[in-house]
Amino acid sequence: MTVHFPFDNSYATLPDRFYTRQPPTPVSRPGLIRVNERLAQELGLDPEELRAPEGIEVLAGNRVPEGAAPMAQVYAGHQFGGWSPQLGDGRALLLGEILAPSGRYDVQLKGSGPTPYSRMGDGRAWLGPVLREYVVSEAMHALGLPTTRALAAVTTGETVFRERRYPGAVLTRIAKSHIRVGTFQFFAARQDEEALAALTDHVIARHYPQADGPLALLDAVIAAQAKLIAGWMSVGFIHGVMNTDNMSVAGETIDYGPCAFMDTYHPDRVFSSIDQFGRYAYARQPEIAVWNLAQFATSLLPLIDADHNAAIEKATESVHRFPALYAEAWLARFRAKLGLTSVEEDDAALIQALLDRMAQGQADFANTFRALGTPAARDQFVDPAAYDSWATVLEARLARDPASAEESAGLRARSNPAIIPRNHRIEEAIQAALAGDLSPFHALTEALQTPFEAQGDYARPPTEDEAVTQTFCGT
Repeated sequence: MTVHFPFDNSYATLPDRFYTRQPPTPVSRPGLIRVNERLAQELGLDPEELRAPEGIEVLAGNRVPEGAAPMAQVYAGHQFGGWSPQLGDGRALLLGEILAPSGRYDVQLKGSGPTPYSRMGDGRAWLGPVLREYVVSEAMHALGLPTTRALAAVTTGETVFRERRYPGAVLTRIAKSHIRVGTFQFFAARQDEEALAALTDHVIARHYPQADGPLALLDAVIAAQAKLIAGWMSVGFIHGVMNTDNMSVAGETIDYGPCAFMDTYHPDRVFSSIDQFGRYAYARQPEIAVWNLAQFATSLLPLIDADHNAAIEKATESVHRFPALYAEAWLARFRAKLGLTSVEEDDAALIQALLDRMAQGQADFANTFRALGTPAARDQFVDPAAYDSWATVLEARLARDPASAEESAGLRARSNPAIIPRNHRIEEAIQAALAGDLSPFHALTEALQTPFEAQGDYARPPTEDEAVTQTFCGT
């Protein structure tokens, strides 16, 4: 059975210094874990073709489909604030771009073997991070947040060595593109204005056709990131490694490494084992986004204005718009979570007062918001009286809102997920898969496709023995 991808590879028309062309490295015994049937159909692909032996070979990197242009993309980036002049796809290859009914998408194999940018790595991925990214990225999509997605996952039949031996796997990732802030930084650091201009034109044509030039592109990316980060905050998501090479200019969540959803709320929550100083803690994500966007703006300076000082002034003005854009998006998300349809000046203080009480009362983030308007909300707090005093203020605010009680309750139900991809559930699925049982992974993935519906035991926070307090990159 021939696997057909409707490739139309625009990035491959950019100059050779944007990438290195190479095929994936074949694996010994590819085996199917899962094909995302819903996504395949949305992309105009045939899920049965992907499940067939030839399709599995494509997903593993053993066969390059007709029309593909496999390449490793080059980029640079600031990693935990430190400058890395050359990074790039060290364990992934872009197969190409497909034209789907809903637009243009990258098809990337993650874990497809070494590239010139592997920096002495093996270019492979092990099963755990592949399952984690599959679960979390698809959960993010179901929550309505912009994200890369998982089309399929396969095993390789080979061993990957990290701190010990693990089974290898490959993820097929779908994205609007894999162009990063770090892609622009790579060429800006080399003062390659020709490449910067070509990249800018490419991104505008592909993602922001309404943008008239590099300054308008900067404004568009800033607006997209403000909405994205507000979305993360509204569901208690912590990316964990917000380096500039992990910020997509398309406004999607990308690179699910040591990511996590909070159980017990605290603004300083960190899960990533490598984030020792809390640079990417939950509450710091908006300010880190500003820092990253400032690096993007710096890369664009030569294109914004020939007068360097004028370019700095214009770019600075744009970056300074982020806080207001973010605050607007954050308030919209959290007003909906409270069931509010109108705007009052004190709403931000009302929301923050709840969050402060949640932090002090060790309340579960998802379950507290889901229970608002019911007696169960107070049960999330060590001291329920702290919630009760706040709830009276909310009741008064809701009484002034034009929405009916039923309308407010419906808005809360649509805005507060009943289930999220909790760390302990993901870890259970990974450990079961390592023991040969993929059923917990499949069950969790399916449940998270309808996150606003209560299902089984998935809303339960971890017990003390189940709690996962650290996450790892580990691909």
